[in-house]
Amino acid sequence: MPDSTDPLDPDEVAAALRTTTARLNRRLRAEAGQSEYTASQAAVIKRLIDDGPATTSELARAESMRPQSMSTTVASLEAAGLLGRRRDPDDGRAVQLFVTDEGMRAILAGRAAKQGWLLRAMEDLADAEIRTLADAAAIIDRLLRPDASSRT
Repeated sequence: MPDSTDPLDPDEVAAALRTTTARLNRRLRAEAGQSEYTASQAAVIKRLIDDGPATTSELARAESMRPQSMSTTVASLEAAGLLGRRRDPDDGRAVQLFVTDEGMRAILAGRAAKQGWLLRAMEDLADAEIRTLADAAAIIDRLLRPDASSRT
């Protein structure tokens, strides 16, 4: 990446950001012992934790997946004991998926491991570098907003 006196090339910045965030994600997953979870599995677990119980069809729509693919993803999470099923209280014909207690323990342990690694990795950073990381996190969050990719 160019030093601060060079004009910034957006293509180089985008490539560096893509590569670095991919490496960070792989490292965090490894620290959490979650390298066995696919991106789809992790997304399903996160969505159920954040939004509550949902049907397989609802999850498929929310994650822009085919229902058959979502069924495969859900089945593997159920087999691992991370997800359970129960009747929808509003529609007795529908079955909702939820994160089990075992699943929550695994996810919380994984989050704690990731957080611990990040804190250890940041120990030797100067206050200004930590501020830069905080600013970068806010900018990356803005990039992830749904309307960010629709700009022309």
